[in-house]
Amino acid sequence: MKTDPISDFLTRIRNACTVKHKFLDIYYSKLKQELSKVLLQNGYILDFKITNNNQNIKIIKIALKYYKNTSVIQNLIRISKPGLRKYTKYKNLPRVLNGLGIAIISTSYGILTDKQARKQKLGGEILCYIF
Repeated sequence: MKTDPISDFLTRIRNACTVKHKFLDIYYSKLKQELSKVLLQNGYILDFKITNNNQNIKIIKIALKYYKNTSVIQNLIRISKPGLRKYTKYKNLPRVLNGLGIAIISTSYGILTDKQARKQKLGGEILCYIF
């Protein structure tokens, strides 16, 4: 059992991008599915689908995105950690690289980007930065 599934998710993506894998398999959870949706909506991955592997365990298969042989995802930074949670009001939501990156926020209405949360005037837990 992983103690921090978000950090594991981000590390797997970071490692796959470093060695230029085209596809990545991650064990399924609803949180990881929502994070994958946010990455897809913002153009950081090509696609993802939920399938079963040989042992009939659900996995998320992610197709990573590259541009001129470099990964579209340059950096993934985990902000809120299990030992130190980071919460913020919507007025204090961070801007990543002055709007070029995204911050993923866990709100009462689900997983949103900083722009979506700001538009809906929702605060929450800052999960990570992606740029």
